[in-house]
Amino acid sequence: MTDLNSTAPCDRNPDSQDTKDLNPDARYIAFIELLFFAYRDFTSEPDAILRKYGFGRAHHRVLHFVHRKPGLTVADLLKILKITKQSLARVLKQLIAEGFIEQKSGAMDRRQRLLYVTAKGRDLALELAERQAHRVQAALDEAGPHGHAAVSRFLLTMVAPQNRSDVMDLVDKVNLLSDMGDSDEIF
Repeated sequence: MTDLNSTAPCDRNPDSQDTKDLNPDARYIAFIELLFFAYRDFTSEPDAILRKYGFGRAHHRVLHFVHRKPGLTVADLLKILKITKQSLARVLKQLIAEGFIEQKSGAMDRRQRLLYVTAKGRDLALELAERQAHRVQAALDEAGPHGHAAVSRFLLTMVAPQNRSDVMDLVDKVNLLSDMGDSDEIF
């Protein structure tokens, strides 16, 4: 049964008092929606490529970080992705079985599981990254000369403060910090 008291979102005037009463932070809704749409488009090309392999976004994230950090441990990958062991195990099992990732024992600790992309995994990781890099480059070019710094700062400050240091340890700091200028004020 339809709720007769509700107004469809498209019928609401965003400046009306009733909308402000429903959501005191309504001025941020447009940013939330832009993030949804940007993410949709950012992932659309990689999603189409991944579907050909029967993979999803979790596979993409695993491939990305294992490619960027060869020898990454399963424990460290769990920290990066913040997913359950079961979820990671399912994705890793498929990537290993299909020859995209290989797992090796640690030299010092044989119980340690170190992850590496295979040539096949590297090729797929690069194909996915290339599509997204083109989209990011085009957007930053359109954003103008100060766009890189503003976007970098915005994205980093969207990360929970307690996680920023860990994130900065993972990202390409040389390029990011050169775009951001003085990063000390972020931390």
